[in-house]
Amino acid sequence: MVQVNVMLTNYQYKLLPTADQASRMTRWLDMLRHQYNWLLAERFDWWEHHRCPINACPLTCSIAEPRERPEYYGQKRSLVQLKQEREWYKDIHAHVLQDMVKRVDLAFSRFIKGDYNGNRSGKPRFKGKNRYRTFKFPTVKADCIQGNRVTLPKLGAIKFIQHRPIPGGFKVKGAMVTLKADGWYVTLVLEDKTVPVQPETTTEPTPENSIGVDAGLEYFIACSDGSTETPTKFYRQVQEQLSKLQVKREERPKGSKARRKLNQRIARLHQKIARQRRQWHFEVAGRLLDKADVVFVEKLRVKNMSRKNKPKPDGDGGFAPNGQAAKSGLNKSFADAGISGFLNEILPYKAAKAGKRVIQVNPAGTSQHCAICLNRVLKELSDRWHDCPNCGASLPRDVNSGILIKKVGLGIASLKNAKSRQRDGEARALCTA
Repeated sequence: MVQVNVMLTNYQYKLLPTADQASRMTRWLDMLRHQYNWLLAERFDWWEHHRCPINACPLTCSIAEPRERPEYYGQKRSLVQLKQEREWYKDIHAHVLQDMVKRVDLAFSRFIKGDYNGNRSGKPRFKGKNRYRTFKFPTVKADCIQGNRVTLPKLGAIKFIQHRPIPGGFKVKGAMVTLKADGWYVTLVLEDKTVPVQPETTTEPTPENSIGVDAGLEYFIACSDGSTETPTKFYRQVQEQLSKLQVKREERPKGSKARRKLNQRIARLHQKIARQRRQWHFEVAGRLLDKADVVFVEKLRVKNMSRKNKPKPDGDGGFAPNGQAAKSGLNKSFADAGISGFLNEILPYKAAKAGKRVIQVNPAGTSQHCAICLNRVLKELSDRWHDCPNCGASLPRDVNSGILIKKVGLGIASLKNAKSRQRDGEARALCTA
């Protein structure tokens, strides 16, 4: 029997809990955080005392009594004893506690083994106060929404702002409750078994239905058709206001009510910046996908681009200037623009929903070659205009890169031997179209 994946989607709504409900959910988060840290510490303790590759036994090691390795089902069974020893944990729904154990297992397994692609995550960190912000109900009743209230197990009916209705045919499968800077939110997991998951789009790129996109800081995106989008710099716009709040906070004693209120104001301001940036990214992605069915983008590693400069020894036991001060401002601009999130998350998501494709292209050489004749034109980072002495092309550097990215994506151009390669008139007509 062939299993057909069903459509799942998430809708998030603002909760308006009573004072008693908010206090209870806050207490849940704190208890879950403590148990999360306990179970994570148990895994670390076993790993440090019992791990040992067969062909590499350490000369010195601590002698620990052998014990069973902590794993998902074993830690899940420990919840029974936990409720007996600490009766206040009975107040938390059993499914919520079990999901907390699942989060521990996922965080640790990604550190040891990696994800399904083999990419390992960093060492899991213990959750400090206010760092555990979400708990999950894997299953809820299908009729949990009645009017403007959502009923959650052990929490009762909680009022929420239903800014958009649940689409017809979808049933509520699960719920996640999150504490954010401006209050509580519920994320409903919706399921419709009659709607299959949209298959991957296989649209073949052609010169007519595709567009090349170069991402950067002068222009957030520069397209092969000559259009550009200037970055809005949401963080830079409120940087002075944010700096004043942070200075004011440092003047308040730690643990004071005034300091806590200033922390809340700073958190809400950061939240506003993130929401403005995300909304603008979705708008840009929509305008971009209106132009073409296939979008060629650079396969950028923004993490490497924003890495700190290496120290530069001066030969006398000290260090010479290495340009990190200027690089710090550049890194801040990268973070403010959110290029990685746009190219790797938002644009592919919008394209999949619209039945269109996003194809990543190796960006090597796309900024140092002419898009018309492929002649190598060396440019510094400060050179923002492209002038080719070979064919006379003159256009913005980023637009030139966008045209070249489209050519590379279509297979019309290859930058392996681009120094001496000349393209025919057909290629020129394609790029200038």
